[in-house]
Amino acid sequence: MTSQTEIGLLGTILGSVNAERVLVYILAREEGYAREIARFFGADPDSIQKQLAKFEAGGVLIRKELGRTVVYRFNPRYAFLPELKQLLTRALEAYPAKEIERLQYSRRRPRRRGKPL
Repeated sequence: MTSQTEIGLLGTILGSVNAERVLVYILAREEGYAREIARFFGADPDSIQKQLAKFEAGGVLIRKELGRTVVYRFNPRYAFLPELKQLLTRALEAYPAKEIERLQYSRRRPRRRGKPL
């Protein structure tokens, strides 16, 4: 039996589970890039990239290039952003506690060389 997070709580409304994953990830961490999101969920990077491009074309997300990396975040000018964030927050609250904790923990600094795991 699959859990709700595997099939996606909003997948039907948004069109796919990966669409939900992209938006929930960006909601929890404020920004993200395709490979990072795909690695987090164990998804195909190409399908995540397609979702990011779709949301950018629709004006939901904006992109910022940092070197070779393209980072996405919510477009503050998107007309329905407050409502979308409210819907995503409600969906995130239904995720298991471990998944929420994992989503909200973000280590951005590299580990010191030679430091044991």
